[in-house]
Amino acid sequence: MKTIANHQLPCEVVQSTYAKNKLKSKIVHLGFGAFHRAHQALYTDQTNQVEGSDWGICEVNLFGGEDLIESLRAQDHCFSVVLKGAEGTQAHIVRSVTESLHPEFDGLPAVLEKMAEPQVEIVSLTVTEKGYCIDAATGKLDLNNPLIVADLTNPSSPKTALGIIVQALKLRRERGLDPFTVMSCDNIQENGAVTKGVILGYASLVEPEMRDWIEANVTFPCTMVDRIVPAVTAESLNEIAQTLGCEDPCGVVCEPFRQWVIEDNFVSGRPNWDIVGAEFVDDVVPYEEMKLRMLNGSHSFLAYMGYLAGYEHISDTMEDPAFKQVALDLMLKEQASSLVMPEGTDLVAYANMLIDRYSNPNLKHRTWQIAMDGSQKIPQRLGGSLHYHLKHQSSFKIIATAIAGWMRYVSGSDEQGKPIEVSDPMSQQLRTICDAHGLNVSVVPSLLALESIFPAEIGKDQRVIDAVSNAYQSLLDKGARQTVADLVVE
Repeated sequence: MKTIANHQLPCEVVQSTYAKNKLKSKIVHLGFGAFHRAHQALYTDQTNQVEGSDWGICEVNLFGGEDLIESLRAQDHCFSVVLKGAEGTQAHIVRSVTESLHPEFDGLPAVLEKMAEPQVEIVSLTVTEKGYCIDAATGKLDLNNPLIVADLTNPSSPKTALGIIVQALKLRRERGLDPFTVMSCDNIQENGAVTKGVILGYASLVEPEMRDWIEANVTFPCTMVDRIVPAVTAESLNEIAQTLGCEDPCGVVCEPFRQWVIEDNFVSGRPNWDIVGAEFVDDVVPYEEMKLRMLNGSHSFLAYMGYLAGYEHISDTMEDPAFKQVALDLMLKEQASSLVMPEGTDLVAYANMLIDRYSNPNLKHRTWQIAMDGSQKIPQRLGGSLHYHLKHQSSFKIIATAIAGWMRYVSGSDEQGKPIEVSDPMSQQLRTICDAHGLNVSVVPSLLALESIFPAEIGKDQRVIDAVSNAYQSLLDKGARQTVADLVVE
């Protein structure tokens, strides 16, 4: 079978020309998912091309993805990223990956030894919100998480990303090696601080001295990442094959837009990602709050309400004038007002750019995909702005509708009575609550009482209960499309 490693690619495919064999595995990345391939790996490839640097990435999948790692190895650790804009397509070949590991193939000791190699300067993560094992109610390590319980029982053979990082740092300390930077690239508010908190929390239970050493020597820069990367499908893989003239099971499709804002806080070296468009800053928090609330928050609204309305893709929702207008109103009237941004930030332009990105008809970003793991996402995407509106006694009707949409979605059946495949770490608990109430507005206070999602000051606030209940009842009486249309009239 022809792959990108042994096939003459079309001349319009962008390929770097640096010597791949000169790269060193200076970054170990946990979570070889679609987003990482289209974002950090591509930035690193382009940085190497521009300045001839030697930053290579060792990719590690801890859970699942064995086939992906096998495919990556079969094509010399190269893969394609296809940028699909409204007006055209551009394919890039990424060559910054030097090697790959998987505990199922190579054993956990090989992963730990790789992270303990002297040249490793950064360990980065895209493990999704649930991979950090956070108790949403406290923001700290969830000591009841079964994976954490297992790691604490046997810390020398951990399974979680947190346990593996702590064990690798322990090996480096014992061998007199410098620590590495731990860099989260997940959509978590203040992801660096959160990562630091859960790792220190875990280390304190394993070995208090190790916790102190990590706090004194390891840095955890915050990052804000942005690029819409739909989940890989058979259709997208076929599109990639048509573009390249050969198959690439590791290829991804994404939008042309990208953004990466990084706190410049690295204990050792780092790539000069800024020469290809990243931005190093002293404080990432305003940018990540802007993105989490305006982009991710509106994405969640469109995912739940769009799915219930029968729209398969985000671009489909943008063809409905009401959905398009309400998404914009959510961003500018209820989310932007809660932000404190650096002087000169144009939030109106940002919101309009997001609407343009959502409207890209060539990017098949499924509402179902964005709806995944809502129990982990809602606190980040809607909680902060909801706090703001409760404090200032201002309107949050669209936010309440988004929460009601999530509640209706996790009931497990759509407006036609067809089953919904609810993918969420709390799906069983959510379904039990929903089943106890049926499709009845009485479910709203019960779901709002889940303090791991809604802190008591939100979930027990009568203003929130009333607003979400009104929106939920509208969904039952009128359906998602009319509920959204009514928000335009108001």
